[in-house]
Order: sequence, then C-alpha cells, then structure tokens
Amino acid sequence: MAQARNTSISIAKGIAIILMVAGHAECPGTLMSLIYIFHMPLFFITAGYFFTRRNVEQPWDFCCKRFKGLYVPFVKWSLFFLLIHNVMFQVGILNEDFGNWEGGVTHPYSLRQALQRAVHIFTAMAGYDEFLAGAFWFFRALLISSILFLVFFRLIDGRSQRLKGWHIAAIIAVAAIGFAALRISFGLKVVNVVQGGIRETWGILFFAIGVIYRHFEASRGFSPRHWGYWAAMAAAVAVLVAGTMNHWAGMNLAPKIRDVATLPLTGAAGFFVTHQLSRLIDGREWWLKRLLVLCGERSLYVYVFHIISFKVVSLVKIAYYGLDPRQIGCHMVIHDHHDDAFWLLYTLVGVALPLLWLWGYRHLKAKVQALSA
Repeated sequence: MAQARNTSISIAKGIAIILMVAGHAECPGTLMSLIYIFHMPLFFITAGYFFTRRNVEQPWDFCCKRFKGLYVPFVKWSLFFLLIHNVMFQVGILNEDFGNWEGGVTHPYSLRQALQRAVHIFTAMAGYDEFLAGAFWFFRALLISSILFLVFFRLIDGRSQRLKGWHIAAIIAVAAIGFAALRISFGLKVVNVVQGGIRETWGILFFAIGVIYRHFEASRGFSPRHWGYWAAMAAAVAVLVAGTMNHWAGMNLAPKIRDVATLPLTGAAGFFVTHQLSRLIDGREWWLKRLLVLCGERSLYVYVFHIISFKVVSLVKIAYYGLDPRQIGCHMVIHDHHDDAFWLLYTLVGVALPLLWLWGYRHLKAKVQALSA
C-alpha cells in the first residue's frame, strides 16, 4: 500500500536543510558545533524511516527509485555546474585569488580536465565542482548506503526467518559501527568508493537507526503523556549539549576513534529531538508548518543551489564593507568579518532563493504549456 504523506518528517527535513545552510553560512561557533553533530545524520535517518518490508520484497523497484531520486539529479546538476564553471570565472563569480578557509582556490578547467570530471561524474559520482557543488557527496553516500542496507537486510533475512525487521536493522547498525572502528583504527579505505567510504559507512548506520526508530515509534507511540518520553527527551538533549560543548565531530572525512562512540549518539539524539519538535509544529495548521513542509519537500533544490545563491549576499557584503570585489569567489561565504550577523542573511537567501527560482521556473513552464495547448 502507498504510504501516507508524513508531514512531520517533511518538517524535520525542512529544519535540517535550514540548519545545513546556516552551517555553510558560517554561523556562530556554538551553533555550528550543534548543527554539525546531527544535521546530516538526520537525512539518512529519515531515509531509513521509510524503509519497509515491501522494499525487501521488491528490491528492483527500490533500487530504481534510489537511482532516479539520487543518481539522476546528481549527474544532471553536476554536469550543469561543470558546464558553467569556466563561465563563472569569466563573469567574476569564481577567481584564483580567493577560496576556502584553508587557502585553497579553484582554477578554470582545460578541456581534458572537464572531460575527466564528466567521466567521474557518470562512473563514480565524483568530479563535481568543489566550489559550486561541494555538498554533492551526500547523493553518492545516500545511494550507496541505502542499497547496501537493502543487500545486507536481504542476506540476513534469507538466513533467519525468525528475526524481525528492526532486529536485522540492529545487526546491520552494529556491523557498521564495528567496521567504522576498524577502518579508523587501522586507516583503512574502501578504495572503490570516492573519499574512502567512511560517509557511506555512517550512512548505513543511520539508515538502520531510521528503521529501528520507526519500529519503536509505531509500537510505543512516543507519547508525551508517558514518563519514558520525557526521560528519552532529557537524555537526547543532554547528549546534544555534551556534543556541542565538547565539539564532537559530524560526518567529516577525518574521523577519530572517539567518533565511533559519539556520532551514533548525537545523530540519533538530534533526530529524536528534531522529530518531536516537528510533531509539535505539525499539530496545528499555521504558517511555520507550511513553510517547513515546503522546505522539507523541496530540500533537493535548496541543497543544489544554496551555495551559488550565497553569491548574492556576498555582493551585498562586499558593498557594505568595501571589500575587494574578487572576494565573491570565497567558498562558501566571505570569511572577513565572519563574526557579524551576515550569516543570517546568507541563511535566508540560501534557502529562499532556490525555492523562488523553482517557483518561477514552474510558473513559467505552466504558462508556456497553457499557451501551446
């Protein structure tokens, strides 16, 4: 049976995508520490939340949907940014003088470099423009982790019919944690996966947590009228506070062995708190619910276009402070005066502008179709 529209999960995704944009906008340190310990795990958990027995029984349909929803947009938008990369140099949006916090800059591509990147885009879900599409690793990580989760689930399910779905998910989660510990301890890499496979390993873990969470939500309801709900909420908030104060890591590319213990906790705790807040917002019809549902259901477009949307705010910041105009090439935002309040404007524009572009495109498309009918 088709699943009913779950607006509370859409709201949770909306909150997560706004937090992601705020993190990329270089928000204040404490807020950034909080955001990074759970905001990306939340997207993997929401994906696992909707995993059902039907996906196991119809694996081809599941894989096709994953490829259509992740691989196709990745290729389409990676090629788009690849095609405009050199154009961005010609119009001054990118340059070789200003770059990221570490001092790295980007350069125009030769024909050979562009073709090589195109090959990587199609064959390895890599090669995307680091300065215009630097967050695109998520598409690859979610695609690989969700399909591997399905494969592992079917393998375990086929050997033991007595295990329930959440039991299998728990086994996979423990295995993912174990592999992460092994990989970090010995510096191992999955050589056939770009960036070594650590994000895909975390992805499998959080996908499994989504399955487990859905089971307990269905069986126990997570009702605020029960003392256990408030105990769980207090524990989750305590984990998030501890993670923020101690600067625990998120899904970065240089994990430490401590992350094996902390990241599963902060990821699960962050999702629990966010989802419960989302359920509260979902309880009444008001503007905040409609806004967050819109952001959640259109999060793909915010994810794809928020970095290039930041350039609009960078122009304003350059004019406000009288900065070198070439600083528009800073990635992801202008780093000078980073302790000011411009991160709020970056966040607002980074979320709103992609949604406005989408609305404008669809409005224009509808008008063209109406005229041609």
